[in-house]
Amino acid sequence: SSANFAASKNVGDHGYQADVSKQELVSTLDTVTQYYRQQLKTSEKAIEYLKQRGLSGKTAAHFGIGYAPSGWNNLEAIFSSYESDDTRGLLLKAGLIVTSEDGKQYDRFRNRIMFPILGLKGQIIGFGGRTVNHGEPKYLNSPETPLFEKGREIYNFFSARRAIREANSVVVVEGYMDVIALWQHGIENVVATLGTATTAFHLQKLLRQTDHIVFCFDGDKAGRKAAWRALENGLPLISDGKYLSFLFLPEGDDPDSYVRQCGKTAF
Repeated sequence: SSANFAASKNVGDHGYQADVSKQELVSTLDTVTQYYRQQLKTSEKAIEYLKQRGLSGKTAAHFGIGYAPSGWNNLEAIFSSYESDDTRGLLLKAGLIVTSEDGKQYDRFRNRIMFPILGLKGQIIGFGGRTVNHGEPKYLNSPETPLFEKGREIYNFFSARRAIREANSVVVVEGYMDVIALWQHGIENVVATLGTATTAFHLQKLLRQTDHIVFCFDGDKAGRKAAWRALENGLPLISDGKYLSFLFLPEGDDPDSYVRQCGKTAF
């Protein structure tokens, strides 16, 4: 049960202060990831959603996908001192809770499929959460924290580095599900920016791993706008032997829908 995780990390007993270390944040996010993964196993609604999106259990496990249940204070199940000042400071710093004007606290992620985001050393630094029904916003990322800076992080970069080097190319897509669908279909040199435009910092990071970046955005107006931004940010960084390419899918398609419909070879 979810309470089992509390035994391994009873935060309240450690006397954390608001100025917590990065290691404490990493440990907290790791504990919460395990909790979300357990919750996914028991949520028929979340499992059904992932099946509808064509994901296998192996793929969900590879990406550490979990589920944040409905309800305002589910994290209380793993942090017994959820409302103490020390734990509140820790969870706020980790981007896991929100406090209201009247001082109440509640979980940031509720009724969402949870995608852990890994940092350069493979540690969990934040989450992306996708609503299971039609709630807004559709995607919600962790806020900026001492571990997580959206304009610098790239989803799946840590796991894809070897595949990127082997292919000497990287495919940059817009969403988590695009990365995951392509990986499941055998295309592993894929990353995504985290709900932000492609920055010069993202591009520098990628160009250190490969000579060839292929941008594959959705086949709509927003996708073309994102491609233009990527081109503007990328041109100053291009030198001899480095390439930027753009793959435009048919209007109405994204990499996820296209690869599921047409397969790896066509993509």
